[in-house]
Amino acid sequence: MKSLHRAVKVRIYPNREQSQKLSQVMGSARWWWNYALNLCNQTYKDTGKGLGRTALNSVLPKLKKNEDTAWLKECYSQVLQSTTLNLTRAFKNFFEKRAKYPRFKSYHGRQSAQYPQNCQIVEGGLKLPQVGVIKASIHRLFDGEVKTVTISKSSTGKYYASLLFDTEQEYPEVVITGKVIGIDLGIKDFAITNNGEKSSKYNNPKHLAKHEKNLARKQKKLARCAQESQRRLKVKKLVARVYERISNARQDFLHKLSRKIVNDNQVVVIENLNVKGMVRNRKLAKAISDVGWGMFTNFLDYKLKEKGGKLLEIDRFFPSSKTCSNCLYQMSDMPLDVREWTCPSCGEHHDRDENAAKNIRAEGIRQLSVLGTRTAASGGDVRPRSGRKSVLRQSPIESKNLR
Repeated sequence: MKSLHRAVKVRIYPNREQSQKLSQVMGSARWWWNYALNLCNQTYKDTGKGLGRTALNSVLPKLKKNEDTAWLKECYSQVLQSTTLNLTRAFKNFFEKRAKYPRFKSYHGRQSAQYPQNCQIVEGGLKLPQVGVIKASIHRLFDGEVKTVTISKSSTGKYYASLLFDTEQEYPEVVITGKVIGIDLGIKDFAITNNGEKSSKYNNPKHLAKHEKNLARKQKKLARCAQESQRRLKVKKLVARVYERISNARQDFLHKLSRKIVNDNQVVVIENLNVKGMVRNRKLAKAISDVGWGMFTNFLDYKLKEKGGKLLEIDRFFPSSKTCSNCLYQMSDMPLDVREWTCPSCGEHHDRDENAAKNIRAEGIRQLSVLGTRTAASGGDVRPRSGRKSVLRQSPIESKNLR
């Protein structure tokens, strides 16, 4: 069993001196990342071999003694070593095909620095090495030791701190004794769910569309500003504020919906969508990027793990839309513009998305039965291991009624 790490992101309010120090630390971390990445690239070209974490860290003392880069001594040493660790992890993720090749960091992009130790939460703030106590709005704490603190600065000039806690607890054992829900993700309706008794639809808020006119107006103003001018920097921050508002609204909606679904169900079944391939459709790319299916799936996953639930992802090629949920007759073709259809075999009339949600749920239950957990997944109420009262208000249907 893995120990349970919990993280919380809080807003911090550094004063002028602390802001200057944090900017210096972030700049040093960015410079070292770029220098180390360039050194790795050059070493590979010359020798055909890469550089590991120890080899990169051994370069730091030499740079600090060099007159041109002596300013690195003013940065907390653990921040630079943490940057080295992140770079080596980035290379590992690339070679294991989990991410793209590491890229150089820009001064104009998101700035961040990581403190891996010696950080403390004090009354009314956060204490960092060489910076002091920074006023912070810490709205949530976990029992355990603070492992890592990541300071970041958004494009709108706001400072945040991500606090990682080692709670010394373990993930609850997955005991599938509750309801199973199937979710069909869409664009017109963000999610269509079916729990065996009823289907529900959740409208797509279309966060980007609500701010599109305002965004276009500010981007037009930005395009008219002279390069490297003070006015351009001010207008650029206005554009960033609009994007920040869109991002916050999207995350708020996804957090609330995922929490509602997780509270009411023990097993969530969704399709493993190929979002990367779907956004290649130029007509749907903007709408697909705006809904945030990937973020929603991640939210469901970690919330279910904390609860002791399970997230099941069925194959993306499973014919959920063109299979009759009543008699399992499969249509040969089902274009996207067909939103309702009647089964030629049993005569059942289907709403496309509701029918897909029913089939996704049924396929998830079939997979659970293969694992030998169908009986548990089909009956009984959820009993969280923490001992609190179940949040479910109704019992799931029996196995004999499932298809």
